[in-house]
Amino acid sequence: MAGVVNRIRQTQKLWRTEGASGVVYRVRARAANRLMPAGSRRLVVTRDDFLRTAEIARNGWVLPGPENWQSNEPLKVAWVCTPPAPGSGGHTTMFRIVAALEKAGHTCVVYLQDQHGWDIEQHRETIEKWWPSVRAEIRDLADGVEDCHAIFATGWGTAYAVLGSNAKGVRCYLVQDYEPAFTPAGSEYLLAEATYRFGFYGITAGKWLSNLLTSNYGMDTDYFDFGCDLDVYGLDRSVGVDRDRVGVAYYCRPSTPRRAHELAIFALDLFASAHPEVEIHLYGEAIGPPPFRTTHHGLLSPPELGALYNRCIAGLVLSATNVSLVPLEMLAAGCIPVVNDAAQNRIVLDNPNVEYVPATPYDLADALSRLVERSAAERATAVESASISVKSTSWESAGSKVESTLRRLVAERI
Repeated sequence: MAGVVNRIRQTQKLWRTEGASGVVYRVRARAANRLMPAGSRRLVVTRDDFLRTAEIARNGWVLPGPENWQSNEPLKVAWVCTPPAPGSGGHTTMFRIVAALEKAGHTCVVYLQDQHGWDIEQHRETIEKWWPSVRAEIRDLADGVEDCHAIFATGWGTAYAVLGSNAKGVRCYLVQDYEPAFTPAGSEYLLAEATYRFGFYGITAGKWLSNLLTSNYGMDTDYFDFGCDLDVYGLDRSVGVDRDRVGVAYYCRPSTPRRAHELAIFALDLFASAHPEVEIHLYGEAIGPPPFRTTHHGLLSPPELGALYNRCIAGLVLSATNVSLVPLEMLAAGCIPVVNDAAQNRIVLDNPNVEYVPATPYDLADALSRLVERSAAERATAVESASISVKSTSWESAGSKVESTLRRLVAERI
């Protein structure tokens, strides 16, 4: 029933903002999209975005500076992002930084770039439910951005909107992954890559992206280290290493190619053949039945994830681009992550407790087998070592790093 209500809200909003012709256009566009050849994509940037980009380029890429500010005053920070889905990892990191800035006394406003006409109240409800620590006002980007001290783009599509805004504010770019690699070489790849030359100041999740953007695009950057919510992810001392910690965990995300879902399934298939007695726990997106026995938990809340990791000897976490947050959370709970060996993963996640192996099904399966075949004493030692290794890893240090960077940027550009 909630889905029907939200669809009615969406239609009513589109009717108010775009009129009958706009609604008809969207219906036709959706029908046309269904008839598009396989692999065709609808770009997230508009004609107006391109026109504004061309105008700024012709004027020498001169960008607005910040609103007036004294160093003893709080900052006003705008964040432009797409509407979050429940549990979205990228939004979770962004909202952690927002919450840290708010805790330090600064004011944040989140502007949602919704191209589908959903009611803003629906998005507010999602944010309040999944990120209750965020106090920021939630606004519709279509109503414009107010002058402030810093404006963040948070993805390549939002970078065009931030570039085109006339609002005062140092242009910043929260970069959590190398987005051109999300699609095959083509229009979207090139348009995403172009945003790294907009003259924004990049603040990246981890050092790998900072190095990449500076060396390949000449972008001014700084970075923060990944944090871990240690209040949620930690050792459950009631769990016995032999009695209860007996499974393997895998986060299903087939809709995200960079997480190498097909490769993971092949690896788990080989592992299941070697160790049919080990329960394989899947969580995340629903998938068709794999060719081996599993328990699929669906989308789990952070506390539920923490409990699951405490029941597992190992977890499988793959990434073809920037490493995810999952390995740190697994480590905190004493679950050993098996991760594909790659420079971007080692640079960001330099932890001796991670099991790095080549990205082949048999190497990954063999690594999982080695972990479950350890003696009880070896497993107990590994559990303690993994959890201790991230005890000093928190999101507070990440938030402090972003705050100090923003203070410096705004002071320099007034």
